Amino acid sequence: MVVPSTSPPLADKVARRAALRARRRDYAASLAPDTRKALEEALSAALEPLLFAARIVAAYQPMKDEISPLGVLFRAQALGKSTALPAFAERDSRMTFRSGDAIEAGPWGLLQPPLSAPPVQPDLILIPLVGCDRSGNRIGMGQGHYDRALEGLRNNARLVGIGWDFQLLDEPVGADPWDQRLDAFASPAGITEFEAT
Repeated sequence: MVVPSTSPPLADKVARRAALRARRRDYAASLAPDTRKALEEALSAALEPLLFAARIVAAYQPMKDEISPLGVLFRAQALGKSTALPAFAERDSRMTFRSGDAIEAGPWGLLQPPLSAPPVQPDLILIPLVGCDRSGNRIGMGQGHYDRALEGLRNNARLVGIGWDFQLLDEPVGADPWDQRLDAFASPAGITEFEAT
């Protein structure tokens, strides 16, 4: 985990998150369905080498403007890998990864595996983001669900943020002490590995 000497001012981080979310929303809305499908297939192809070394691959149910990792999960299953998705008992509960199909409505309005499905510890976790820098510092949606869940998983899992190409930022993202650093970023353009700190 990267622990900076100072965290960014909260107002700056909130404003930056809002601007990046607006850019992601506008970009996704501009894509023709065939273009979006091709980009998501390119993401799956970029991530395929990581699937061979994994046993359990976790991803997420995408929101409308997030790049979809579902094709990656289908490919992982075709390779004989187990897959998992986030699940919540309640909005404020700790996120867990559970195996099984997303057939139950979760508290955030997304489908998730049933809470009766067994929790798992993935060794490859594909993480949504609003943006990340070239040191692996991630800006998420601001609720902290991933940071809390990943804290206990990161020693045995590869953490890969995924997004549209422009979500990899050249300018640094200020990290808070609790932020979980990514090992890599993947987009339709390929994978960018981050150096260990």
